[in-house]
Amino acid sequence: MGSPFKDHQHHQHHHHPFSLAKKLIPWTFYAMLPLVLFRLYFYPYPFHHITTPILTSSSSVSSPTPFEEVETSCDYTTGKWVRDKRGPLYNGSACGTIKEGQNCIAHGRPDMGYLYWRWKPKHCKLPRFEPSTFLQLLRNKHLAFVGDSMARNQLESLLCMLSSASAPNLVYRGGEDNKFRRWYFESHNITISVYWSPFLVKGVEKYNTGPNHNQLYLDNVDERWAADMNGIDMIVLSIGHWFLHPAVYYEGDQVLGCHYCPGLNHTEIGFYDVLRKAIKTTLKALIDRKGANSNGINAFVTTFSPAHFEGDWDKLGACPKTKPYKEGEKALEGMDADMRQIEVEEVEAAKMKSKHLEKFRLEALDVTSLSLMRPDGHPGPYMHPFPFANGVPERVQNDCVHWCLPGPIDTWNEILLEVIKKWDYESRRKE
Repeated sequence: MGSPFKDHQHHQHHHHPFSLAKKLIPWTFYAMLPLVLFRLYFYPYPFHHITTPILTSSSSVSSPTPFEEVETSCDYTTGKWVRDKRGPLYNGSACGTIKEGQNCIAHGRPDMGYLYWRWKPKHCKLPRFEPSTFLQLLRNKHLAFVGDSMARNQLESLLCMLSSASAPNLVYRGGEDNKFRRWYFESHNITISVYWSPFLVKGVEKYNTGPNHNQLYLDNVDERWAADMNGIDMIVLSIGHWFLHPAVYYEGDQVLGCHYCPGLNHTEIGFYDVLRKAIKTTLKALIDRKGANSNGINAFVTTFSPAHFEGDWDKLGACPKTKPYKEGEKALEGMDADMRQIEVEEVEAAKMKSKHLEKFRLEALDVTSLSLMRPDGHPGPYMHPFPFANGVPERVQNDCVHWCLPGPIDTWNEILLEVIKKWDYESRRKE
C-alpha cells in the first residue's frame, strides 16, 4: 500500500534478548492492559472513536538565536518539574487543532494547577518555546509525525504552540478518523503532516469483523508513510502502546511467533524483541533510502510515554493526581524502562551505522522519565465533556494515556526545538 497522500496536490518546496524473568511477568498484566488501551483508543464511552528527533538545516536559514545561546550539549532526560507562573503558550479555545478528548479545560476539568509547571534539566537550561524560531528553522521544509496516537498528540501540541505566531491551513485529511492529515504554513512555506502507522512496519490492524489480533510484518516498513520519504526533510517517529495488543508476527513468509494469542498454534514471544525489530527495520529504511540522498533527512524517535492508571480504567479516580511527582519520588522501572531502553539502544546503533553520512542525523527524543513524573497531565474522565454534570456515574471511562492540551507534552516540543537549534548551529559552524 502506498501513501494516502499520493493523489494530493499539496504545498511543498521543490534496539536484545530479555531475561527469562521478564518473560514470566504475570500474564494477567499483559492480558488486561492491551484490552484497556484498545478500548481507550477505539471505544470511549459512549462508544465513539478516539485516537489517540531531525531537521535538515539550510545554509540560507539564519537562526534568530545567537550562537552563544545555543546549548550544544545538554542531557534533557534528568531534572525536575518546577512551578512556572507564566503558564502555557496557548489555551484550548484559541487553538483549533486540539482533539476533543485532550481538550481538558473545555471539557470541564476544574483544577488548573497542572498548567503551571516547566521542566528544569539538571545541568542545563530548557528555554521557553519560541514559535518564530521554530518556523524560521523549518522554512521550506516538510516535517512529518509518524506513529500511533502519541505521534498525533505531539503533533497537535506543536500546531497549537506554533499557531500563536502563524496560523496553519489544513490542506489534506483522509483515512478513518482523519488519521492522515497535512497542514501548510504559507508564511514560511512549511508543510507538517501526520501519518497513522502504529507499528512503523507493515501491519494489519484487527477489526471487529476479523481476527482478534494484529498482524505485523517485521521486515517490511509501512509504505503508507515510507512511500513519501523522499519529500520529507524531518521526521518524528513515535510508537509503543500498540505493541501491547495481541498480535501474530511474521518475517518473510514465516510466522515468527505471537503475543497473547490463545487458541493459535504459535510460540508466545512477547513484544520486546518485536518492538526492537520494528525500530531496527524502520531506521534501516531511513538510512538506506535517505542517507545518501542529496537532501538527506533528520529523524527523531520519541521514546515511550508511560500511562498512569492507578485504579480501574472505568472507575472514578483512575489517574487522580493533580501535581507532578517530586524528584526521586517515582522510579522509572518495569515495562516503561524496558520500552525506552530498546528505543534508545536502537537509535544509538543506527547512529553508529550512519555516522559516515553527512546529511543523515538521528536522535532519541528521550521523554520517558520526565513524562513519568507527570501523573497529573492526562485527561482522565475529562476525555468527555463534563462527565459529572449529573452526578458521579457508576462507570466513568478515563484516559490516563494521552496528554491534556495544553499540558506536559508541550515540553517534548520544547526539547525538539532545542535539538534542531543545536543541529542548525553545528551545520553553520562547518560552513
